[in-house]
Amino acid sequence: MSPRSASVNEELRRRSRERLLQAAVEVVSEHGYEATTLGDIADRAGSARGLVSYYFPGKRQLVQSAVHRLMNRTLEEALEREPRTEDGRERMARAIDAILGLARDRPVLMRQHMAGLLQAEGFLPCPEQRRLAELLRDTVVRNGSQDPDADYPMLRALLMGSVYAALVPGVPMPLPVLRAELFKRYRLDWELGVPPDTEAASGGTGGTDLSRFFATGAAPECDPEGQSK
Repeated sequence: MSPRSASVNEELRRRSRERLLQAAVEVVSEHGYEATTLGDIADRAGSARGLVSYYFPGKRQLVQSAVHRLMNRTLEEALEREPRTEDGRERMARAIDAILGLARDRPVLMRQHMAGLLQAEGFLPCPEQRRLAELLRDTVVRNGSQDPDADYPMLRALLMGSVYAALVPGVPMPLPVLRAELFKRYRLDWELGVPPDTEAASGGTGGTDLSRFFATGAAPECDPEGQSK
């Protein structure tokens, strides 16, 4: 048997990183950020503790990348679900509902994420964050923006503010109220997207199976000595 090819090694590394991202979402959702250690995440992912440091400088970077991955894949899924549409107003409504839905379905995770963004590091550049930015920018463009460089940061700020307002301990604002304000700003009909009083709105991303958001399928087949078959 010949040694593993470079492409197989690259695929193994990609899947290892994906498992760590998924594990970070799961463990922080269950226990909160402060109570979660890198060892906990590595154990959930079935990875060696040292492998975490190979991919991520620290816990903050790992968790922020994991949440951004969940956000961009949730948004992507909402924008592309059937019936698919190129209508800019419908896509804007879906985008708003997707992000607000994360606040509803994963409050612990999103509360910790918002708290992390208020730390000195703020946004930490990563591929997941860049993909999220691309999707939101494309959303404002398709909605008819004449100045996406100004309108995209505004949409991002409004969504972040709404998530924060929905998750403030003790005084959370109802998501339908926040949705109504965002829909009013963007002149969207209430029936667009996934209104909170519909059956579909109760599903969201709250399930325990996150596999559709993280590409953690079976690794390339290898023999017991690590060689590709």
